Amino acid sequence: VVQLVESGGGLVQPGGSLRLSCAASGFTFSAYAMYWVRQAPGKELEWVSSISRTGGISYYADSVKGRFTISRDNTRNTLYLQLNSLKTEDTAMYYCAKDPVQWASATSDKIPSVRGQGTQVTVSS
Repeated sequence: VVQLVESGGGLVQPGGSLRLSCAASGFTFSAYAMYWVRQAPGKELEWVSSISRTGGISYYADSVKGRFTISRDNTRNTLYLQLNSLKTEDTAMYYCAKDPVQWASATSDKIPSVRGQGTQVTVSS
């Protein structure tokens, strides 16, 4: 059974940082591109970032470029998202997601349907 378990969210002041983690199990983690997506209250799901199977290629939404960094550790089956210089508009539930196709290349602006339960990030003073 595919499982994606996010952690690391919390309440942070504007300008602060968080590191999100996503522990993956039930599939060959290194064979899949991975994604982070988010959903703010009252809004639709939004693609945030993508990373290739090896971690060598990554993509970012314009809204987070230069502030967020996606990475992965295939030896630990874990996906990460480093969030820096957080803004109030970054407040959302953050989900990690698995590409539906094994060996597929990572792409931008994709919102896969296989996602974890999410971790809440709240940016507020």
